[in-house]
Amino acid sequence: MQSDTYEKITGTVSDVVVVSPTGSGKTLAFLLPLAEMLDSSSLTLQAVVVSPSRELAQQSARVLDSLRLGIKYVCCHGGRSAMEEHRMIKDVCPQVVFGTPGRLNDHISKGNLSPYGVRTVVIDEFDKCMEMGFHDEMSKLLKSLAGVRRRLLFSATDAEQIPAFVNMRSAVKLDYSEGGISSRVSLYVLKSRIKDKLESLDGLLCQLGGESSMVFVNYRDSVERVAAHLSGRGFSVSAYHGGLEQEEREAALFKFSNGSNNVLVSTDIASRGLDIPAVGNIIHYHLPLTREAYIHRAGRTARWTSTGRSIFILSPGESLPDFVEEDCGEWSLPEGLPDPKPSSMVTIYIGKGKKDKISKADVVGFLCKKAGLAQGEIGRIDIRERYAYAAVPRERLDCVLRKANGEKIKGQKTIVASMK
Repeated sequence: MQSDTYEKITGTVSDVVVVSPTGSGKTLAFLLPLAEMLDSSSLTLQAVVVSPSRELAQQSARVLDSLRLGIKYVCCHGGRSAMEEHRMIKDVCPQVVFGTPGRLNDHISKGNLSPYGVRTVVIDEFDKCMEMGFHDEMSKLLKSLAGVRRRLLFSATDAEQIPAFVNMRSAVKLDYSEGGISSRVSLYVLKSRIKDKLESLDGLLCQLGGESSMVFVNYRDSVERVAAHLSGRGFSVSAYHGGLEQEEREAALFKFSNGSNNVLVSTDIASRGLDIPAVGNIIHYHLPLTREAYIHRAGRTARWTSTGRSIFILSPGESLPDFVEEDCGEWSLPEGLPDPKPSSMVTIYIGKGKKDKISKADVVGFLCKKAGLAQGEIGRIDIRERYAYAAVPRERLDCVLRKANGEKIKGQKTIVASMK
């Protein structure tokens, strides 16, 4: 994201619309100016960041937390108790809140969040927020934020029209979209010899080896079917769709992002807002339904300065949609492909989290002291409210479970288990 974005947001312009490719730093582009706008000495809620999904809200909150700016925040979304969030709001006294429209409306209507001090609203993935189904909730939310003076809208694709209830005035539009697909993404077509594409998908993933790959399908039951097939073949797979419970979704994403699973099978819910590093391949098992979906899928790879592939699997008689305007090369599968191999890492569950005052350093010390791991063997660690996840070498899993389960972390006995 270019520096003039920051200058225009923090300058005299009230409303800004930013369209920029995924992976280009949009989250930082609004969090850094937002930090400049906030009064860190105040206990008043001053800014609201609206997201179309809980995952995007959580991710933006994690990015703010990683900046260590001393800004108080909470993240509010469906899939967990509103009462628990209310307690967090009372304890934290947030200056900024991240959330989905429905849950934010719920807290405001109950008086848990006061809208009167809010002067800035950020709408992340605004084109998605404006789609049918979000209009009523967005309209209600923005009407309740009557004191807003600055609106910042961000997305990788533009909305056809911004509704009047958003109340944009003399907005500046900054378009860095480069026409859609990044030039760092190589596009290919793999032709399946039969209508059922599972055989071709299987061969493609075997050919790609252990590279991180996202497989997109259009239906929830297709996620289950494709993931079950690949798991049965021996691939390390995460299944992800909107019908899963929140903990299942979080676990699926964590195992994919930390390398425990190198294949993620998902609906288009995973095409937006997920900042997962080093995704090498986007595989369109089902064709995207719109150009916007196509652009957002492809945006999961080639993030920042990296490169990636976007591969369409076509069954006999199937052709690319007209909105795929880019040239695609032909992808062929060689004979004698290797069998799939499980990933080198595996995720473990540790039954203590933030509420127990557990930090990442505590988990590292626990696994080194109790499980006999070297610090360099421990992969990504994620601390949640009541539990933690950590990636460890698959070959050391049995030893880790045997030595660490039931031992004390920071003076507290804990469960340690493998994440299936």
